[in-house]
Amino acid sequence: MQESNLKRRRHIAEGIKSWSWLAPSLIGVSIFFIIPFCVVMYYSVLDNPIFANFVGLQNFIGLFSNSAFLRAAKNTAIFSVIAVPLSVILSLWMAFALNSKIPGKSWLRSCFLCPLMVPIASVVLVWQVIFHYHGTLDQVTALFGIAPVDWLKTSWSYLVLTVMFLWKTLGYNMILFMSAIAGIPRDIVEVAELEGAGGWYKFIHIKLRYLSPTILFVTILSIISSFKMFREVYLLTGDYPYESMYLLQHFMNNTFNSLDYQKLSSAAVLLAVVMIIIIGILFLIERKYGEDVEE
Repeated sequence: MQESNLKRRRHIAEGIKSWSWLAPSLIGVSIFFIIPFCVVMYYSVLDNPIFANFVGLQNFIGLFSNSAFLRAAKNTAIFSVIAVPLSVILSLWMAFALNSKIPGKSWLRSCFLCPLMVPIASVVLVWQVIFHYHGTLDQVTALFGIAPVDWLKTSWSYLVLTVMFLWKTLGYNMILFMSAIAGIPRDIVEVAELEGAGGWYKFIHIKLRYLSPTILFVTILSIISSFKMFREVYLLTGDYPYESMYLLQHFMNNTFNSLDYQKLSSAAVLLAVVMIIIIGILFLIERKYGEDVEE
C-alpha cells in the first residue's frame, strides 16, 4: 500500500514537472493562436462586430457569390497544384543529387540555402528588374527574336509566382530531404543490391518508403507556404495585382482594410477547414504507404 502511494505521488510529481515545462509554450500558443482563432470563428457567424447579430452560415454562403473571393480561391488553388508538387519533387531530386559523388557539393548546398538569408525586400527588387516589361528577361529573349512579354500583367504571371516560390522553398526542403536520406538503413539497401534489385526498385520500394514521413512534412510546409505567397506579390505588384496573381491573402488583406471583419473571418475559417482536410488526407496516405516500414 505504501509503495503504491509512493508510485502515485511520483507519477503526480512527474506530471506536474512535465506540465510546468510545457506551460510557457501552451500559454504562448493559446494567446497568439488558439484564442485569436476562436475570436475569428465568433466573428464569422455575426453580421458585424458592433451589433453582433447571429447569422449562422450566411457569411460563408455569401463568400461563394463573391467574385473577388472566387477568383482568389481559384488562383491560389491553381498555383498550389502547380507549385507544391514541383517544390517537393525538385527538392527531393536535388537532395539525392547532392548525396551522390559530384564535385562541389558543399558549394552547391550553400548556394541553394542563400535565399533563406536574403531579405524579401531585396529579392523583390531583383524580381522586378528581371520580370519587368522590357526588363532583363525580355532583353535576353529579344536576342532570339522573341517579342517582349509583360510578365507581371499577363497570364505568364503564374510562371513568375512559381519561380519565386521555388526559389524560396527549394533550399530548405532539400536540407530536410538530405537529413532524411542519411537516416535510410544502409544494410537494407545493400541486401536489396545483393538480391539484384535495380536502382528504380530500390528508390520506389525502399527509399521512398523510409522518406514518406519527410515527404509528408515537406508537402505540408510547401502547401502552407503556397497559401502565404502574399508578401512577395504584394511588394511586387501592390494591393491589386494582375487577375491571375490575385490570391487569397490579397482578398483577406483588402477585406481587412475595408473593415469587413465578418467576411474576413468567414474566409479565414473556410481556409482553415480546407487546410485541415488536405493535411488529414495527406496523413492518411502517408500512414497507408509507410505502415509496413513502421512494422
